Formats: sequence, structure tokens, C-alpha cells
Amino acid sequence: MTGRIPKAPERSSPHGPVGEHRWPMAAAVVAAMVLTLLLPDDLRLAPRWVLPAVEGLLLLALIAGDPGRIDRRSTVLRTMSIALVGVLALSAVWSTVRLVDDILQGGKETGSATSLLQSGSTVWACTVLAFSMLYFELDCGGAAARAHHMPATPALAFPQQLNPEVASADWRPRFVDYLYLALTNATAFSPTDVMPLAPWAKITMGVQSLVSLLILGLVVARAVNVLA
Repeated sequence: MTGRIPKAPERSSPHGPVGEHRWPMAAAVVAAMVLTLLLPDDLRLAPRWVLPAVEGLLLLALIAGDPGRIDRRSTVLRTMSIALVGVLALSAVWSTVRLVDDILQGGKETGSATSLLQSGSTVWACTVLAFSMLYFELDCGGAAARAHHMPATPALAFPQQLNPEVASADWRPRFVDYLYLALTNATAFSPTDVMPLAPWAKITMGVQSLVSLLILGLVVARAVNVLA
């Protein structure tokens, strides 16, 4: 026993690209748009409809350029996907900073137990969706690239890659896998079943853990103070 993680074999489907359905990723973006609309004005980066409108237009462009299953490799589509993730991430980071500031300053958005729980849970959910999209888009070059080819050395090692015998030959991580990764990382504050191997993956998961710990820790502390 050497303790080394076995390298996953390179996988390409004999039947052509194995693209995943667009709708799970689209549903996550729509959920993030709705959560942005529900945020108090002081916690949003822009006026109520601006960011959801931008995100909606980018999503529609992606669906029009690659409908059904995600398997079309295009520089334009890749750029739009990165832009969409960037908007989601920027919005989540801004809301987190504003929430933390409001809690520390005893602002109106966190002055009561109801508003505190509503604002805190909404911002936390936004960060989970943003990081799930970040993992989804950056791992192995994005969904379209994964549909054509899975590298032998992944950036994020899922159980099916560490133990190829438990997965089918054409297995690829889907959006739900990245959503589960973001959710468990946000609640456990550490990797669970998915191991970050690449530096960017370690940094991203570390940042998400710290952001989630900051949000939950301050919300709990503020709640105790409000209810005391």
C-alpha cells in the first residue's frame, strides 16, 4: 500500500459526446435570479431587476446557442458561461459583504429575528448556487468539454473517478454533483466525498467554506443577541 490516489482513466464515449441536459443548470440560475429579487435593497449590488435581467439574457443566449444537451464547444458560448458565473459570483460576494456589514453595524436588515433569518438564509443560498455554478463551469473545462472528453487527472475528484469500477464507462459529473459539492462544503466547511486536487479547486473550496462559516457564524451570533 503506497497511499497514492489512483489516476482515473481518460474517458471518451464510443457513442459520441455525452452531454447533460441544460435544465438543471438553468433551474439553478433561475433560482438565483428569484433569490436576488427577494433580497432587501441594501443587500443587492444593483437595482432589483438589473442583475436578474442580465443573468436571464445570458441564460437565454446559452440555451439558444446550445439547446437541449450541453455538448457544443464554442468560444462564444464559453465566454457567455464564464460571464454568467461571474455575475452570479459577484452578486453573491457583494450580498455577503453587505450582510456582514449590516450585522456588525446593527442595521435594519438584521435588526429583527425575522429579517435576520430571511436575509441570512437568502444570502447563504445565493452563495451555494454561485459556487455550484463556479465548480460546474471550471472543472475540466466546463460541461461541453466534459461531454467530449474526461481528463485522466481531474481537478475535482469525485468518488466515481477515484473508484472507476463503481461507475459506467461514460460517467461524467453532472450539475447535481456540483450542487451537492457546494452544499456539503457550505455546511461541513470542508471536503466531504469530493476531493480538490488542483490549486484553484482547493482555493475555491477554501474560500466557500470561510464565506459560509462567516455568514452562519455571524447570523447565529446576531440571532442570540436579538433574541436575548
